[in-house]
Amino acid sequence: MYSWKESNGESLSLRPEGTAGCVRAMIEHNLPREGIQKVFYQGAMFRHERPQKGRYRQFHQVGVEVFGADNAKIDAELMAMTHSLWQDLGLKNLTLEINTLGSAEARANYKSVLVDYFTQHKDELDEDSLRRLSTNPLRILDSKNKDMQSLINAAPKLMDHLDDESAQHFDVFKGYLECLDIPYQINTRLVRGLDYYNRTVFEWTTTDLGAQGTICAGGRYDGLVEKMGGKPTPAVGFALGLERLILLLEEQDITLAESPLSIYLVALGDAAQIKSMQIADQLHHALPSAILYNDITLGSFKAQFKKADKADADYALILGEEEINNNQISIKPLKGQGSQQTMSIEEAVDYFGAL
Repeated sequence: MYSWKESNGESLSLRPEGTAGCVRAMIEHNLPREGIQKVFYQGAMFRHERPQKGRYRQFHQVGVEVFGADNAKIDAELMAMTHSLWQDLGLKNLTLEINTLGSAEARANYKSVLVDYFTQHKDELDEDSLRRLSTNPLRILDSKNKDMQSLINAAPKLMDHLDDESAQHFDVFKGYLECLDIPYQINTRLVRGLDYYNRTVFEWTTTDLGAQGTICAGGRYDGLVEKMGGKPTPAVGFALGLERLILLLEEQDITLAESPLSIYLVALGDAAQIKSMQIADQLHHALPSAILYNDITLGSFKAQFKKADKADADYALILGEEEINNNQISIKPLKGQGSQQTMSIEEAVDYFGAL
């Protein structure tokens, strides 16, 4: 992490991920008391790593977290959400890898078994794995060192040390995925980088981006809220990396559709305000995919145009005294070239429909 101390001794760090911030917000505002909470976030994250393609020191994530639900159905709902996103974007060659880490107790027992195993083969471990042996031995299973793969493959399996409840949770989770026709692969070496995970963990991976092939990842962290000072609250979530997602879209030569047409209705005078409601209703029915702003501030033309610019609208539809008297409307492009035109509302609908 990027961490430092201020002159007053205060220790500060740039956030490396978004889950902890969501947990803190849940605790500070006691949100779980209202029942199951579903939240999302997006923003910049920072990690002190060696930069390379798909791995940056500053990057952006979109994340989803659910608090208060401990059953496998919500785990599967998150998989359905991400699966639908890939389909909507037209992405291919993505694989869902899943695993279960069991309960905290089962994982602690497994860690002891794993430490005993790797300690017996200490001379075969690389520098990173030697360090992880005393800090987070499960991460050794995630090593990409080719010289260690046979040793890792022969290591004891967590699946053989699961508690009954976690095994049942995983079976139900797999059943939901099969019901939803979401293909998956069980990866017993998938442990995730942070040690607060338990039970379900998952990653969406691709071979199209080389070593940095994880596009989206997450899992269940039922003990984190309590560990950070809150009441025991089950939780599960995921985060997807926007930079890697963009790289994958480019690699697969996928161009996203342009933003929908946005129109700002500018009206001046009581008669124009009434007429603007009728026109807005007509446009909603005729152009259902368009974003329509109908100004309700009753401000001046100048003030309304400022709001149209702030809304980043493509066009302004102008209703003034002259337009009302002639039963017409004026269309003014707000981006690029083009002159203002005046026409009937029917002609305006045809005009926008042809864009």
